[in-house]
Amino acid sequence: MTAMNQTHAYAALAQADPALARLVERYGTPDPFEFHDGGRTTGSRFAAMSLHILGQQISTTVAFVLYDRLRAATGDTPTAKSVLALGLDSIKALGTSRSKATSPINLAEQVSTGPLDIEHLDDHSDIEAVQALVAVKGIGIWSAEMFLIHQLNRPDVFPSGDVGLRNALQRLRQLPQVPSISRAEKLGRQWRPLRTYASSLLWHSLTAAEDD
Repeated sequence: MTAMNQTHAYAALAQADPALARLVERYGTPDPFEFHDGGRTTGSRFAAMSLHILGQQISTTVAFVLYDRLRAATGDTPTAKSVLALGLDSIKALGTSRSKATSPINLAEQVSTGPLDIEHLDDHSDIEAVQALVAVKGIGIWSAEMFLIHQLNRPDVFPSGDVGLRNALQRLRQLPQVPSISRAEKLGRQWRPLRTYASSLLWHSLTAAEDD
């Protein structure tokens, strides 16, 4: 989406929802598709998904440490070939659990043998792309949705399973407790077809609140 269209997207959300309008006023119009990987994945979607996998249920800082070790072990930006050559035990030795170490191997196998053409999912619908990704053992819905946002630049993704997003949603709507995944999904439907932008505002509001 162009910068002008991005501005229009946030303007549409602000017009439709006064609560989001206040967030736009405070946090502006952040790029919802920006991938904060510090240049680690060098545009490789395989490498990006490897980072998403390693980041499941842990902090971003720890995920970067594990990914940097993986990159060092493969000698460059990880590829399906280099991950398979490294092997399960070597990936586990980088400091992760055996089950998590299996996930990059599963991804590499699916990419190498052809069922998953991870570099060319642009023609897939959101549902098709998610289904193709979660078919790989070890890739969860959260990782697939992060991939849709940051690698495929899809405008209408709302990762309701993200704890931070649900915490921000609780604050936005002044709910008595953090909404469940299903409740968050329902609440997010009002922002279709711009839920990625709404998600970005919610994440920014949470980060800013932590800095206050």
